[in-house]
Amino acid sequence: MTQSTKVLFIGCGDVAQRAAKFMPAGYRCFGLRRNPEKLIAGVVPILADAAKPQQLISAVSDGYDVWVATLTPSDFTRDAYQESYLAVAQTIAQAVASSSQPPKLIIWVSSTSVYGDSDGDWVDETTTANPATFSGEILLKSERIIQNLPCTTSVIRFSGIYGPGRTRLLDQVRAGKGRPKTPEQWSNRIHSEDCGGVLAHLIELFQSGQSIEPLYLASDSKPITQHDIREWLAQQLSVSLEEEPVPIRPVRRCNNRLLLEAGFKFRYPSFKEGYAALIDNQKIS
Repeated sequence: MTQSTKVLFIGCGDVAQRAAKFMPAGYRCFGLRRNPEKLIAGVVPILADAAKPQQLISAVSDGYDVWVATLTPSDFTRDAYQESYLAVAQTIAQAVASSSQPPKLIIWVSSTSVYGDSDGDWVDETTTANPATFSGEILLKSERIIQNLPCTTSVIRFSGIYGPGRTRLLDQVRAGKGRPKTPEQWSNRIHSEDCGGVLAHLIELFQSGQSIEPLYLASDSKPITQHDIREWLAQQLSVSLEEEPVPIRPVRRCNNRLLLEAGFKFRYPSFKEGYAALIDNQKIS
């Protein structure tokens, strides 16, 4: 009998649970978090705080083939980010060092915010990270801890995640909040369903014996300006917009070429497919 692959999702929030749903037969998924009673069916709950070394070391003692860290800070503050990312990266390093059954692969979920403001230019995995915020700085420090571990690691930098329960932009458009056409303010996004799909795809790729890259930028295939996406959404929602004066940041455009070359196929390759589905679901509910 073929032994199943054991995947441990550390944090195991929305994106991780979407990834677990995509895992095919032959994979067993485990969710480690402080409130595991909220996990979906099919994910084995593990009660532990990943920021506490002894709890994590004890939790991984059974041995897991793949560890996937998908963390969510409790607040947008320096302390919350350090607790969620930096502290957990450090405890993962301790757990790997002390484990008699270290993982074959660790996937660490990060963010494109580590790039900082690239003045609207294209960025990819070869672009030097230059964070402009405390969150980007902490994320980058955490990435480097993971990348220095003595096992195969892959860091996934997601752009802005949207989907069910992540409707901030839709809510702003419904409230009539537009953005000026010039100067251009570029934005990048990825549907939460595709986030889960990316994680599942890379796990399967690795387990099939293929090599995966140490870093992937995960964003859909159509960066768009804040003005243009809000105008498009306003048309779909039949609302009018009023341009709001906001600090102008050109930010960046994300290139997902490496992810596509790894064979990943987006369910929502652009904002149009993703937001159309989201709007339809809201109408039904």
